[in-house]
Amino acid sequence: MQKPLWRLVFLSLLIGAFTLWCSAVRAQSDGSTKPAAAVDADRLIKADSEPGNWMTSARTYGEQRFSPLDQINASNAGNLKLAWYYDLETARGQEATPLVVDGVMYVSTAWSIVKAFDAATGKLIWSYDPQVPRSTLIKVCCDAVNRGVAAWKGKIYVGTIDGRLIAIDATDGKPAWSVQTFDPSKQYTITSSPRAIDDKIVIGNSGSEYGVRGFISAYDAATGKLAWRFYTVPGDPSKPFEAPILAKAAKTWHGQWWKDGGGGTVWSPISYDPELDLLYFGTANGSEWDQKHRSPGGGDNWFLASIVALKASTGEYVWHYQVVPGDVWDYDATQNMILADLTIDGKPRKVLMQASKDGFYYVLDRATGELISAKNFVPVTWASGIDLKTGRPMESPIARWDLTEEKVVLTPSANGGHNWQPMAFSPKTGLAYIPANQESFAFAPEENYKHNPMGFNLGIDFAQVTLPRSREARRKALEGEKGYLLAWDPIAQKEAWRAPHNGAANGGVLATAGNLVFQGTASGNFNAYKAETGEQLWSMPVQTGVIAAPMTYQVGGDQYVSVLVGWGGNYALFGAGLPNNNQRNISRVLTFKLNGSASLPPPTTQKPSVLDPPPATASAKTVAQGRRLYGHNCAICHGTDAISGGLVPDLRYSGLLGNDGWYNVVLGGALKDQGMVSFAPILNRSQVSAIRAYIIGEANYAKDAMAKNGAASNRSAKE
Repeated sequence: MQKPLWRLVFLSLLIGAFTLWCSAVRAQSDGSTKPAAAVDADRLIKADSEPGNWMTSARTYGEQRFSPLDQINASNAGNLKLAWYYDLETARGQEATPLVVDGVMYVSTAWSIVKAFDAATGKLIWSYDPQVPRSTLIKVCCDAVNRGVAAWKGKIYVGTIDGRLIAIDATDGKPAWSVQTFDPSKQYTITSSPRAIDDKIVIGNSGSEYGVRGFISAYDAATGKLAWRFYTVPGDPSKPFEAPILAKAAKTWHGQWWKDGGGGTVWSPISYDPELDLLYFGTANGSEWDQKHRSPGGGDNWFLASIVALKASTGEYVWHYQVVPGDVWDYDATQNMILADLTIDGKPRKVLMQASKDGFYYVLDRATGELISAKNFVPVTWASGIDLKTGRPMESPIARWDLTEEKVVLTPSANGGHNWQPMAFSPKTGLAYIPANQESFAFAPEENYKHNPMGFNLGIDFAQVTLPRSREARRKALEGEKGYLLAWDPIAQKEAWRAPHNGAANGGVLATAGNLVFQGTASGNFNAYKAETGEQLWSMPVQTGVIAAPMTYQVGGDQYVSVLVGWGGNYALFGAGLPNNNQRNISRVLTFKLNGSASLPPPTTQKPSVLDPPPATASAKTVAQGRRLYGHNCAICHGTDAISGGLVPDLRYSGLLGNDGWYNVVLGGALKDQGMVSFAPILNRSQVSAIRAYIIGEANYAKDAMAKNGAASNRSAKE
C-alpha cells in the first residue's frame, strides 16, 4: 500500500535529522559523546582542567604553549616513535599549529586549506579548500602560508590569503558563512590564525611592505557581521578619525602617510586576559622602511612596531607600548606575547612578555603597559639598551641608516632576533624558550625611489643585501649567522642555556610538564630537550625543514605530540643561498607517541638540473639595471642573488632565458594560475630584458664556479 506523500517527507526529514545528529557527535576516550568542536568561553578559560585538548592555537589565551601533560617526559622521551603521518597536497611552507578538540584534530595548511583528522589514527574526516586564486601570491611577502584555525561552538574559522574569514561546520567541513575582511583591490593578505573570544572572531592581516593601512577586526561568530575594527595607523587628518586615540597618533606622523597606508598590519598571534577583558596584539613595520618616504620629518609613527591593548568586547583603545619608535629596520613587534604571573622584586606581577624582533626581551605590566624590564637576548648593535624610565631604545649613532647615503650593517637583521615562530614558557621551570636568530643585515637607502604598486615598498637598496660571490668570502660573511633554541630567565633577564642549530629560521617551540621542550629545525630534525638543562634527549630526521610550532594532546589514554613539517616562509624564499635553506619541501602532519609503530617512506631522489644558460652578452649597465629591478620585483620569491630556496623555480636554470617565452611569462602572465602574474602594469619589455640579462649573468657565474670547483675536486682526488 502506497504511503501518503506527507509521511514520506516526514520520514525523510526524520532520518536526515538523525543522521546529522549522529555525525555531529564523536566518541570520546571516556566513552562519552560531544558535538564536534564544542568550544566556548568556559572551556577555553578553564583549559587546564582538560589538558588532553588543545582548543586554541597556543592551548590557552595566555599563549604560553605549555602543556600540563607528562606521560611523555624526560625519562622516556627516547622511546618516542611516529604514530601516524599524513602527506599534504601542497608543497609550500607549513606554519600552523593544529587544534585537537575531543579527539578530532583541525589544522590549516598552505593555501588556507583546512582538514579534520581522527587525532588517534590520522584518518582524514574532511577537507575544505577555499580555492584561493594562485595569482594572489603576488601580494604575499612570505609564502602561501597559514598559521592556524580557531574553534568555537561547532565551527572552525580560517582566514584565507585572499582576505576571507570563513566559518566551517566542524562536522562535515562545509562552509557556514564567509566575509571579505578587506578591499581585495589593495595589497592585503591574511596568513595569521584567528582568535575566538566571547562569540567574536578576531583577526588581522598582512601587507605592510606593500603599502596598506593596518587594522584588526572582530566579527560575530554566528553571522560574520563586523562587530568592531581598530586601525593601527591614523588616516587622512582632513577626515574624521575612527577613534579618538588616532587624533593623538596623527601628531606622531608627517607628510601624507595615508596615501600609501603607512603599514602597521596585525599579522601576529593575539593574546587575551579574560579577567581584564584585554586583547593584546603586536603591529608590523611601516611602509616604507625608509622613514624619509613614509613620514618625512621623522616622528614616532604610532602604532607601528607596537604592542597594543584593546577592550576585547568593544575594540576600545586602552594602552600601547611602542617597542621601536619610528622603526626603519623592519623590527615588527609581531612576535607572540606570553601572559604570566611572576614574582618580581618580591611582588606578584601580571605580566606580558615578548622576545622581540629587535633583539630585546620585554616584560610589561599587562594591565597598564608599564615597562618592567628589557634586556637583549641576542647580540644587538642598533641600540645599546632600553631606557627603563622612558621605555625608549638608546639608539646607536649609526642606527639611522635612512639619514645617510652609506651602507650600514646592523644586528639583528630584518629577520629579527626572534621572528614569528612562537616561543614557549614553562611555569614549572620559570623559563621562556625562544627560537633565536643571530644575524646581521646591510641597510642602505635606494636612490631615486618610486612607489611600486605591485611589489615591495621599502626604500632600501637590495643590491646591498647580497652576499659575496666567492665561496670563501661567503663562508666568512656567514660565520656570524646562527640559530639556536635559547632558554631565558625573564625575571633575572639572562640566558639559562642554549642548544645550537645549523642556521637560523628554525621552528616554534612547545614546553610540557614532562620537563620537555620540543622544536623542529630548518635542517630537518624534530628534537626533544630537557627543559631544565637543554640536554637533547631525542631527535628524528623528518626529511624537510620545520618552521611550525608543535603541540601535544591526549586521546584514549595516550599522549601524542604533533607538528606540521614543510620548509618555506620568508627565509626559504628571500633568504635563498643562506645555510640550510635548500631543503626539499615534503609537507606532512607528523604525530608521535611512545613506542609508535609508523614509519616514513624513504625520500625520493631528484635528478639534478643542468645549468646551461645562454652566453652573457649584455652591457654592465644593463646588468646593473636588471639587478636592481630583480631585487625589487623578483627576489622576494626567487631569492636574493637569483638563488632559489627550492619552493619556486630557480630562474638561473630556466629554459626561457634564451627565447621569447620569457616575455610570455613575465609580461603576458602565461603562468598566472601558478602564482606568476603579469608584471606588465609596472615593467616594460626593456626592463624585463634587463632582468633576464642579470639572471643570465648569475647563471653563467654559477656554471663557471661549478666547473672550477669540479676541476679542483678532481685534482685533489688525483693527488
